[in-house]
Amino acid sequence: MVRLLPLERETLRTVSETNDSDLREEQPDLNEPPKLFPRQAVDPDAALVEQLRRQDAEAAEALVAAYWDRAYRLAIRITGNASDAEEVVEDALWTVSRKIDSFRGVAAFGSWLYGVTANTAYQKLRRRRTREEVSWEDLAPSFDYKGRHVEAAGDWSRRLHDPAIESELRSVLSAAINELPAVYRILFLLHDVEGLSKPEIAEALHLKLSAIKSRVHRTRLFLRKRLADYMGRAMGTDLMG
Repeated sequence: MVRLLPLERETLRTVSETNDSDLREEQPDLNEPPKLFPRQAVDPDAALVEQLRRQDAEAAEALVAAYWDRAYRLAIRITGNASDAEEVVEDALWTVSRKIDSFRGVAAFGSWLYGVTANTAYQKLRRRRTREEVSWEDLAPSFDYKGRHVEAAGDWSRRLHDPAIESELRSVLSAAINELPAVYRILFLLHDVEGLSKPEIAEALHLKLSAIKSRVHRTRLFLRKRLADYMGRAMGTDLMG
């Protein structure tokens, strides 16, 4: 299962506040995080990059010390398996070392490394193909005849942090994320869990910004529906009790 550790509550809040108007071009994305690896005049990883380019004897060790934990956190959330995650990180860091000359400095080094890790994890999932995933059509939002987004009725957002159900909500969200098609899951984890901005993801994965916006938004609506369905059942049980 996907593990949501430090940002569980923030992720729940972001998903619960998503609605069908959030994707309009003229609306600012209030949930957009600042860049996790902000582009600076001098990349803070410049010394590490130079070590890798020179193939210094200590370069590989420095890379592992700087990025193993962060790369592993992303990999295990994508793969859901500790053994696979370790292989992903090993392969990703080896790829970074081997292909360091392809890093042109357009994106921050950390964003580029996250992209390599995400792509490596995606290839691992494609080879494995053992998990049940929802179809692309299931991620499409439903609308009523007035064009409004349809979801389970009831004002449930105020109960998101109710200690009595918070743990179960996390499990519901984690299970729903685990069902997402790999590309959608990776984009959601990079943006809403790991905190990369959409431009950072676009640079790292070589995707159009508009595609990332629509896929993250569609994923949020799908996850919100899953939470709403659960809360609808929970509230119905409370009323009957």
